[in-house]
Amino acid sequence: MLRAPWFYVAASAVYFGLCYLIWRPLPWPLSTATRAFCLLLGSLLYFPGLGLVLWARLTLGRMYFVSSTSEAPLYADHRLITTGPFAIVRHPMYLGLLLTGLGGILIYWTWTFVFVAGHIFGLVFRARREEEALSAAFGQEWETYRLRVPAWIPRFHR
Repeated sequence: MLRAPWFYVAASAVYFGLCYLIWRPLPWPLSTATRAFCLLLGSLLYFPGLGLVLWARLTLGRMYFVSSTSEAPLYADHRLITTGPFAIVRHPMYLGLLLTGLGGILIYWTWTFVFVAGHIFGLVFRARREEEALSAAFGQEWETYRLRVPAWIPRFHR
């Protein structure tokens, strides 16, 4: 069921429909100077976050598949990806989504982005499932990678 194309279309429609319904301003007014600062800081989080998600997705290529908090299926010919953004952080897509959510709150100042940023809790559980699956599938190769690359805070030096 989760691999069926209709499921992705239906789930996306429900998700984006909900985001549309809660696209309401947050109830806290901001001064002009504070709003300008929020726009600047939000842009510095939002756009690099989107870039990180896209870079990670492209790096995964055909190894990409949507997981859930309950399972993280791997392909029969799955290989461990350790290049591109995965060389500096183990969960670049999830980190990118967090940055996008936080930046979106500051830029758009809506409940929708509070909802989006709140996904980090589910992503932490999903990351654990993925790491368990990768550990079982790749053993020592995974362990070496896990010890070398941090999970959430990027390391830009070797």
